[in-house]
Amino acid sequence: MSESLKTKLTYYGISPWEIEVLYGFLNSHFTIIQDEIEPNEENFVSYLDMEIPLAFNEAFFQWFDFKRWEKVKDVFKEMKRRRGSGNALKVKINFLGSPRIIFTIDIEDKQWFDNALEKIDFVLELLPYHLDPKKLPDDILEIIYKFDSESIRWRLYTASSKNKIYTFRGDLWKEIT
Repeated sequence: MSESLKTKLTYYGISPWEIEVLYGFLNSHFTIIQDEIEPNEENFVSYLDMEIPLAFNEAFFQWFDFKRWEKVKDVFKEMKRRRGSGNALKVKINFLGSPRIIFTIDIEDKQWFDNALEKIDFVLELLPYHLDPKKLPDDILEIIYKFDSESIRWRLYTASSKNKIYTFRGDLWKEIT
């Protein structure tokens, strides 16, 4: 199956060792494309965008194996630990389902960073509610989640269609473009 499923790692400021460890956990399920780029996030020393060519759902975690997913999260935690506090590391995890689900982790505090990683799995339980067609704007292609350190949970951040971007405030989506 790894022949047909390609995951892409786009990064800068990540050590070859860290990429090799991450590669080790992914290569049994995916063909991996690596793209080391020039720094483009001025506030971050290191950046990693991991594109997973599957939907964010229970089936992914069963197929990929929960223990393997835990090890991937441990790599991210170790990356943050090695860089210390502050805006040292930004991680984006993209699931390419319909809609695309993106988790952005750019938290300064290591404890909150680790907590955000641990709670990604909990969003699975909320997806049916978040993706309810009665509540979601029409033709959404992408939903971005950001971790809220005050409420200690992942929050809907933005949703995008082909021509519009929405932000989630309170209980409603509001168009911002």
